[in-house]
Amino acid sequence: MYTVKHSASLVQEDEMGVNAPMDHQRAVSKLNVGLGKLYYYDKAIQLEPLPETMLDEGRTSRNDGSPTPDLVLYDNEVDRIPIIIEVCHTRGLKGDLQKVVSLIEDYPYDIVEGFVYNYRTGQWLRYRKGDDGIAVESSFRNYSSWV
Repeated sequence: MYTVKHSASLVQEDEMGVNAPMDHQRAVSKLNVGLGKLYYYDKAIQLEPLPETMLDEGRTSRNDGSPTPDLVLYDNEVDRIPIIIEVCHTRGLKGDLQKVVSLIEDYPYDIVEGFVYNYRTGQWLRYRKGDDGIAVESSFRNYSSWV
């Protein structure tokens, strides 16, 4: 179990952006392909995986741009993003976890659940809206073979 403090400013401080290391981008790509297969071909999940998708299309300026999680799971039927996924390495875990908690608790995006995946350790953490900053290790490890 991990407890983090969150603040809205952390979302604007996302340092990695499009200059992410190859291992990070590879993990995002593999997650997108694995979840994409489940959505597009197998019809096994109802949420569409989309990489690096803006949460707020109305905020596009360079200084006040929209937060863009590594991967979002989009519900086409109700036009919302209920789940976000951040991919990190060991040193970036705390910052990405704070970003996920902040996006869920501090912004009106209707996100109900967020995951942080550490591609170096294979660890998944899950945070749900209302969990008071406490993230728990997730059983998502079964899908680590994708990444």
